[in-house]
Amino acid sequence: MADRVAQTVVRMYLEPEVEPLFHPDSYGYRPGRSALDAVGQCRKRCWKFDWVIDLDIRAFFDSIDHDLLLKAVSTHTDLSWVLLYVKRWLQAPLQHDDGTIVARDRGTPQGSAISPLLANLFLHYAFDRWLARTFPGCPFERYADDAVIHCATEAQARQVLAALGERMAEVGLELHPDKTRIVYCKDDDRRGSAEHEAFVFLGYEFRPRLSKSRHGHHFVNFSPAVSGDARKAISREIRSWHIARRSDKTLSDLARMFNPIVQGWINYYGRFYKSWLYPVLRHINNGLVRWLMRKYKRMHGHYRRAKAWLASVARRDPRLFAHWKLVPPEGWAMGAG
Repeated sequence: MADRVAQTVVRMYLEPEVEPLFHPDSYGYRPGRSALDAVGQCRKRCWKFDWVIDLDIRAFFDSIDHDLLLKAVSTHTDLSWVLLYVKRWLQAPLQHDDGTIVARDRGTPQGSAISPLLANLFLHYAFDRWLARTFPGCPFERYADDAVIHCATEAQARQVLAALGERMAEVGLELHPDKTRIVYCKDDDRRGSAEHEAFVFLGYEFRPRLSKSRHGHHFVNFSPAVSGDARKAISREIRSWHIARRSDKTLSDLARMFNPIVQGWINYYGRFYKSWLYPVLRHINNGLVRWLMRKYKRMHGHYRRAKAWLASVARRDPRLFAHWKLVPPEGWAMGAG
């Protein structure tokens, strides 16, 4: 607890010093910036630039060079107590679950109050400033160690990637060879094909998608939507609720229990191409139908009756469940009751 208080004090001291210097395309753990801001900016630039480098830094938080990080911190403060505390936190040994103590000479303590700021400071010098200086025509979005770089041509992307690999080695980091790739942002105006035509950034999968213009014309657009892994994670979470077994709860109880979580999903994954979220949210309605069949004797074995009853509840109180504004129960439009 004492360490956490001290880390918060150091963060509150350092943040006003370094925050104004950070690159505008750095979004992670910064005031007034969010992951959705990064996704939105990436979306706009994918329409402008044909190629993207989807990069992954292998074990970033475990690999940060202590000497380089302390050098970066000392650039922004000459207070000996700040440098002393940061050095102690970085070098504090790690204790495993079995009690084994492991000395650390690299990496930052994840979960600490100071770690996000230190990580941003390290990558500010190791990545942001270097890329802006070396390849000023290649904008990027970075959220902590998750980043994408936009390039005009495949040749430029290969040049940037090769130089970036060398730069990472200089600062003690390594690009993951299997997860770092060059992606073609294919759409109706971009001909040809490439090995990779999709990438995932901050839970959103960017790939060619069929869209409709405001004039009703269909076209292929390179756009983000909730990723397959994110949808699977949401589905697992919904299954873990075991809605059908909660016959001791009322419908209002269930709404109060799950609405904050569901609204969070909608707020985040519903920002872009939200229709891809609908099939997952329908699992909640299916669970509620099974809950009705289990809770009320008159509903036992009557799936259609339970479905119609749930639809009638949704018509009377459409705001009861957070997801009903997007995917109301089946039968809503038919007026079943």
